[in-house]
Amino acid sequence: MSAVGLVFSNIHDQNIPDLTRKRTMASVPFGCRYRLIDFTLSNMVNSGITKVGVITHNNYQSLLDHIGTGKDWDLARRSGGIKLLPPFITSFSGAGANKLYSTRLEAMMGAMDFISRCNEDYVVLSDCDAISNIDLSDVIRQHKETGADITVVTTTVDTDNFEISSGSAVITSDENNRISDVVHFNHRLHGMREISTNIIVATRSYLQSAVADASSHGYTSFYSDVIDRNLLRANYFVYHYDGFFAQITSLAGYYACNMKLLENNVRASLFGERNRPILTKVRNSAPTRYADGAKVTNSLIADGCVIEGVVENSIIFRGVKVGKGSVVKNCILMQDTVVGNDVSLGCVVSDKNVLIKDGRNLSGHSTLPFFIGKGTMI
Repeated sequence: MSAVGLVFSNIHDQNIPDLTRKRTMASVPFGCRYRLIDFTLSNMVNSGITKVGVITHNNYQSLLDHIGTGKDWDLARRSGGIKLLPPFITSFSGAGANKLYSTRLEAMMGAMDFISRCNEDYVVLSDCDAISNIDLSDVIRQHKETGADITVVTTTVDTDNFEISSGSAVITSDENNRISDVVHFNHRLHGMREISTNIIVATRSYLQSAVADASSHGYTSFYSDVIDRNLLRANYFVYHYDGFFAQITSLAGYYACNMKLLENNVRASLFGERNRPILTKVRNSAPTRYADGAKVTNSLIADGCVIEGVVENSIIFRGVKVGKGSVVKNCILMQDTVVGNDVSLGCVVSDKNVLIKDGRNLSGHSTLPFFIGKGTMI
């Protein structure tokens, strides 16, 4: 098996503009110490993929800072490794054509030079807005055995209780796992549906010809203009994934997905696989200090924190300080947030480097969290 990875770092940025205003979707902090791209990169590295291209769009400085040389994912290699692919714009384009990509297919068109220089047989495509721990080598094995041109990883969800983006692909397959229909999700669809996780394995030679054909016809949608148009002419299959899967489509969805980490079975599904660890940038921080009188229940707290008050059902990132007499419930406090004394917080999401002064009382709801932007002082 030889495969190369291709990661879309900015796809779906518009779903959570509060958190992606100054960063990509890929670099959004998650679960105390991770970024969203950590799950995608870890899935690839754990499956033996050692060459990964990351397609960027804008606001990717924080992504560069996080990935660095790629050594934390064992991707700092002389041959292969991780490659950041800036958005492609030719200096000779006309004014109307001189623009960045807006769809997955357009992003792939810009990455064709990278793909054409690869020698691997297969390409694994993945977005960064999905949380899962999947064995991609098993997906590639099925792709090879079925002789598929494209294999789409799908999962079955209850559309009435699962937050789905309006642009998500709902896929119908037959008893042989061959794709028979593809439609975009809309709110008239109810019940159990099979949706794409936006993890796709494609035969490299086929992907090159399909993208070249789409480019010559001016197509823009991968699912509608490539897969749906060629269902009768090509071999498209699904791979059914039954593990934990969550898709971040809004700030409320981001909040809910983080809160799910407080459930033992979810943590076991994501982080309990010894052979498939979720890797991230290593920081050598001091252990968290709990002062006399501090009380912490059902929370995840990273290293480097100082807890002097009460923390319940919360996700606390590195370097956070919670002052004396303060109560933090059902909150997500990102790196270096400082909560003063006698503060009350409920359903609050604070970005990095936030200062909340003494005596403040802030509250939101699980369906509409109170968001505090990066570097804000309240």
